[in-house]
Amino acid sequence: MKKVPKSYEAAMQELEQLVADLQSDMVSIDHLAEQSKRAAELIKWCREKLRNTEQEVEKIFE
Repeated sequence: MKKVPKSYEAAMQELEQLVADLQSDMVSIDHLAEQSKRAAELIKWCREKLRNTEQEVEKIFE
């Protein structure tokens, strides 16, 4: 089961930590695919959140 972020900020914080770990070679080869998959999930979640927020704001100004 996917862990759903509590907020956009929480998702970004987790994503930033994943990227930092990947860049500093802190992730073992055994967990590399798992961490990369989680990063992709977070990116997708953030994009959807931004898209939904943009649609809501556009509705307000219509």
